[in-house]
Amino acid sequence: MDQDVIIIGGSYAGMAAALQLARARRRVTIVDAGRRRNRTANHSHGFLSRDGAGAAEIALEARRQLEAYQTISILTGNATAVSGERDRFVVECADGAHHTGRRVILATGVRDHLPAIDGMVERWGRSIFHCPYCHGYELNRGRIGVIGSGAMSTHQAELLTEWGAVTFLPNDALTLDPETCDRLVQRGVNIETAGISRIAGQADVELRDGRKLSFSGLFVAPRVEPASDLPVALGCALQETPMGTQIKTDASKETSIPGVFACGDVALAPHSVSLAVADGAMAGAQVHRSLVWPG
Repeated sequence: MDQDVIIIGGSYAGMAAALQLARARRRVTIVDAGRRRNRTANHSHGFLSRDGAGAAEIALEARRQLEAYQTISILTGNATAVSGERDRFVVECADGAHHTGRRVILATGVRDHLPAIDGMVERWGRSIFHCPYCHGYELNRGRIGVIGSGAMSTHQAELLTEWGAVTFLPNDALTLDPETCDRLVQRGVNIETAGISRIAGQADVELRDGRKLSFSGLFVAPRVEPASDLPVALGCALQETPMGTQIKTDASKETSIPGVFACGDVALAPHSVSLAVADGAMAGAQVHRSLVWPG
């Protein structure tokens, strides 16, 4: 049976969009590869009513609630291609199945590009973070290290002084001009110019000169890009933000391709669970309106 909407990506934004559509009794298929961006994080913070809950727990509870709606179907798998046009889209999956729908929502999330530092990937989401609102409070105003990755890093270092004593480690990722150095110092940021050899322990930074700096937690601002190649293959317009590349959408969350919408981290900056859920809910409502009033 043709679906009203096919949602590619079943994390927080995708499920939030599906909920709005299900409550409008629309037929929805979610295709989910099961790779939440925050899958390495033990807990999620800053999401009203679920502050401190397990990140996986929130996702599982959301899925359980969606499954109570008879017009929702959730498929585990990878969407590999989207073709067609508004009211006649075809989504092909890696298992060879084809699903047809009148609208498509891309909620595929983003891929984080982290600095190539030994020990960083293993600690990402556990003791190395990107969002102070999500993870800063739990550091109990301890020592915080901010590792340079690009232009957003100095902004991140300044902001994090609200959560603890900050040491900024540019690590040759950017050059600090005198004005920027003065601004950081005025905010109370200590600047450590020695390069990083590796990260050990929970959040210990081993420097190339042999010293070791221990922190309560580390932060880095990764560059992001869409986690799926589908937006580019579809021809969706992209845009650059201070955080990286995302899908360009209008106020209704529709992309440059009529009938294709996008929400969550792949179409929104900055990023958090709360913002992804809100963006997904908006996208779901707007897609429903496009079905009621095609225009």
